[in-house]
Amino acid sequence: MNQIKILLLGKNGQVGWELQRSLAPLGEVIALDAKSLAYCGDFTNLDGLAQAIRTIAPDVIVNAAAHTAVDKAESEPELARTINALAPAVLANEAKRIGAWLVHYSTDYVFDGSGEMPRLETDEVSPLSIYGHTKLEGENAIVASGCKHLIFRTSWVYAARGGNFAKTMLKLAQERDSLKVINDQIGAPTGADLLADVTAHGIRKALVSPEVSGLYHLVASGETSWHGYASFVIEHARQAGVEIKVAADAIQAVPTSSFPTPAKRPLNSRLNTNKLQNSFDLVLPSWQSGVTRLLAEILDK
Repeated sequence: MNQIKILLLGKNGQVGWELQRSLAPLGEVIALDAKSLAYCGDFTNLDGLAQAIRTIAPDVIVNAAAHTAVDKAESEPELARTINALAPAVLANEAKRIGAWLVHYSTDYVFDGSGEMPRLETDEVSPLSIYGHTKLEGENAIVASGCKHLIFRTSWVYAARGGNFAKTMLKLAQERDSLKVINDQIGAPTGADLLADVTAHGIRKALVSPEVSGLYHLVASGETSWHGYASFVIEHARQAGVEIKVAADAIQAVPTSSFPTPAKRPLNSRLNTNKLQNSFDLVLPSWQSGVTRLLAEILDK
């Protein structure tokens, strides 16, 4: 494969940070964020974004930027729409114009979270929140543009860098005698490192097999609740010798209704990944293996 030029947007987010590592072996990576000076990486500046793509003329655009503050989006819908829908539409139209690939990340929040079956890419979408609506609009704009694309829907994303659910639970478990954690939302904790590695693999395949262009579900294998996730993290830390104050039987399972939020969350975040695994010859690791690696990194500090 000849060296390619990759434009990475959202370089300092959880997924963007890992993509800087995973994409480097593929070719030249030009990584931008909203504060970049040489080229515009600001998703509220749509004309600037288009100009940056025209100037750089990449072979692949990887969009790891998004408005992911789910509750905040309810009170700033226009900003969420600009970042999650209008900007990806610009990327897609520019990609189509220059014949570039566009890689984009979406979410299980495009579904209503009903039922208990893992959702297929072809299942009916019905977002419950502004975030979900704007992410779906972004997906649709990319498909409508006719550009070559890989859209990866994912859920429950974490990374060792920055804040995450595991770190929060560990902190609380060291401070409190009891915890309340939601047990009626079901999904698969998925590492930003896994997303980044699968993205690099997907790009390699796409460049030689353009027929893989399309929408895919990408999450770690298996499923758990937030309560199960928290219990796994806390017990792992306890076994590793961390001083944990909360007893195992004092981690109380509660329904979503115990923690009201501005944005409604889907209860069923399960995503069926068969299409991805078959199309790209992959076996996705269990959520437990990724979280164990995360904890090794956190607890080593």
